Amino acid sequence: MLNRRCGQSAVTKYDYTAIAVLIALMVLAAAEKFPRDKLLSALGGIVFRFARPSVWGGIAFFFALAIIGLFYVKWSPYYATAFVAAQDHTLGASIVSGNLPAAPEVSLQAGVAYSIAYFKEIWQALLLGLALGAGIKVLLPRARLKQFFAGWKGSLRATGFAIPSMMCTCCGAPIAVGMIETGAGASSALVYWLANPVLNPAALVFIGFVLGWQWAALRLVVGLALVFVIANLAARFVSPDWKPPGSAIRPDKTNRPLLLAWSDGFLRLAVRLVPEYAALVFALGMTRAWFFPELTPAISHSFWLATVLAAAGTLFVIPTAGEVPIIQVLQQFGLGGAGAAALLITLPAVSLPSLAMLGRALPMRVLIVLGFGTFVFGLFAAAGAATLGLS
Repeated sequence: MLNRRCGQSAVTKYDYTAIAVLIALMVLAAAEKFPRDKLLSALGGIVFRFARPSVWGGIAFFFALAIIGLFYVKWSPYYATAFVAAQDHTLGASIVSGNLPAAPEVSLQAGVAYSIAYFKEIWQALLLGLALGAGIKVLLPRARLKQFFAGWKGSLRATGFAIPSMMCTCCGAPIAVGMIETGAGASSALVYWLANPVLNPAALVFIGFVLGWQWAALRLVVGLALVFVIANLAARFVSPDWKPPGSAIRPDKTNRPLLLAWSDGFLRLAVRLVPEYAALVFALGMTRAWFFPELTPAISHSFWLATVLAAAGTLFVIPTAGEVPIIQVLQQFGLGGAGAAALLITLPAVSLPSLAMLGRALPMRVLIVLGFGTFVFGLFAAAGAATLGLS
């Protein structure tokens, strides 16, 4: 996950595999017909014929997948990275501009380079998010899931599950989509989605070691308010009779092997979410010079710059904890506390690609509230940093 920040920049066979998977998914999305059922049925008949569906079997498989996947993708790499951050007080170069004060000029090459760097960071977490999102829809009992995440207790439970997940906003989106489409409730799903990147304990540790613990405290305080205020406010814009488009796409697992139903759900979710997501990442990477102006002494401490960066951070897409090296590099070229605080809150919380993914399960008015609310909280953080004299 953090190979680039730990000094390993070589492209491995796993990176090429990830790129091939993304290309394959885009081709599948463009195809009018995909004989998925025949392929999976043949595979299921050979391999999983004996695996009959059961409630407890599905729950056990889901939590085993979550624990093993999170340990491999998140917990173990972040544990090692925390020692690097504590020793070196850096996570490496900015994914936006390297060690320079400005991003590369707009070009196709800039888009390709950013897409490769970005997907090298997140592809494992993306696959895990898709697997868990499909697992929620197929493996877990819907009635109990809806009851478990109901009300204010459901929001607290969603936060409890989000903190150890530590997903970025895009990799957590498939899980939130799965929650919404199974009837878990928009409020709890949005709390889970926002809490993953904003309240990420590993990111808070990285912020403390690299930027300073006062910045970690600011992120925690403003982040807590953002998660619960914006999630519950946005959920109010979901009408009681709202039916997510994907809720009608329910893999029939009544007489199908457990893993076969989950595999089918995984492919359906990936084809729905990934192609548009990959295209938006490329577009944002190609035009990132428009989002992050070159810093000069004349503008680096201007509050209007904080407003621009709050908007840029709301739209732009980064991997988990990517905001830390971005802010550190910009601070080296004179970025003031207000601008740094705006990026600290908005960059991890939402992005245009993650909002587009969530748009598969929520109406447009909810996405507008999420985006605008994040922008406003970025301004609150900027004002707080200016008041406290953070720099």
